Amino acid sequence: MEQTNEMMIEFDSRSCNESFARVAVAAFMTQLNPTLEEVADVKTALSEAVTNAIVHGYENEVRKITVHCRIEGQELFLAVTDKGRGIEDVAKAMEPLFTTKPDSERSGMGFAFMEAFMDEVQVISAPGEGTTVRMKKKIGRVAGEYMD
Repeated sequence: MEQTNEMMIEFDSRSCNESFARVAVAAFMTQLNPTLEEVADVKTALSEAVTNAIVHGYENEVRKITVHCRIEGQELFLAVTDKGRGIEDVAKAMEPLFTTKPDSERSGMGFAFMEAFMDEVQVISAPGEGTTVRMKKKIGRVAGEYMD
């Protein structure tokens, strides 16, 4: 039977809590003995998801964001959930450079970064109900695999 473990945190949708979420998830994933690059990848993807919830989901209104982490074997699963405004067209929102806030300093690369740093990214959203970003990443290499 594969080893599993999970944790969940909930915090206010304040930008200062983005670093809290990063540290909590990084600490949780240490049990997988990740490389520094793997930790950095997960922290970057998580930051993008949390920032999206703060800026787009809640439009800087202070509400709750939930981060759920689960480990199954050598795979890390993350889910970042808000109960904010939701996304009308998820496919469009996930296009690189697409932003709903062109007048602010938003690049529209959040989902592209998540996809670049994680093995899988899935976005579930409904207007007026909120958004969940699910991400998965295999941590560590199996014996016999070679690095580039």
